[in-house]
Amino acid sequence: MAMHVPSRARTSAALPRLALGVTIAAGVVLSGLPAHADDPGSAERTAASRPGAVPAARNDAPAQAGTPAQADAPPQKDAPVQNGAPVANAAPPQELAPAPKTAQVHKALLTPDALLKVAKSQLGVKENQAGGGTRFHRWYMSSPRAAQTVARDGGSIRSYRNAPWCAMFVSWVADKAGMRDSMGADAYTVTWARWFKRHERWGRKAERGAVVFFSWNGGRIRSIDHVGLVKKDNGNGTITTIEGNTGDGRVEQRVRPKSQVVGYGYPEFQS
Repeated sequence: MAMHVPSRARTSAALPRLALGVTIAAGVVLSGLPAHADDPGSAERTAASRPGAVPAARNDAPAQAGTPAQADAPPQKDAPVQNGAPVANAAPPQELAPAPKTAQVHKALLTPDALLKVAKSQLGVKENQAGGGTRFHRWYMSSPRAAQTVARDGGSIRSYRNAPWCAMFVSWVADKAGMRDSMGADAYTVTWARWFKRHERWGRKAERGAVVFFSWNGGRIRSIDHVGLVKKDNGNGTITTIEGNTGDGRVEQRVRPKSQVVGYGYPEFQS
């Protein structure tokens, strides 16, 4: 997706301005995992992998009049930039099945509260000066999903080390809550949103525990800049969210206007 250049964007020399990516030799096969895959959740595109791609900067939308101030962080003054975008001449992502289930850290409850409990436990986690170095980066790089997205987008797994990480955060939360099969994992927001839509779990209603996709321009899926989790619909045109790679590079609780929402992806929770 085309990226806006955020004021606090951090672009590693090794990252040709794409959220994530990695060149994997053709024919690579990892433990029965497909070389290419289209799994849910790609907030920061394996962007660094594709030449010409620009990694996203901080995922903060400009403040809007009448929007409640964020409870946990000072208002942002810098225009946000897109979290991951495919390279202009890169091949389109492959439309394949979601990645296989990964080992669960604890017994999954598969409820919105269980998902948000994991997300809230990470509030305050901060990136390093290079824009990465979090447990979310390390987890993604060591997961089978990283090899799949590298095969899909090109580049190298090392490119994820300091790449924009809002999607990696949500992917990590899904994995730790035992909801990987229901939510998937990725580093490119656009691909993730399309996965939800293709599986008929996409809509415009803000539900607790839903994956929310933002576009600071109020555009369509192809212009998605950022991703987070819905904590609450405030009933006044705003939602309370938990997001990674926001503010000054932390996991924070935010209040966002619904006008910035492209759509919501709905995990399959227990009824």
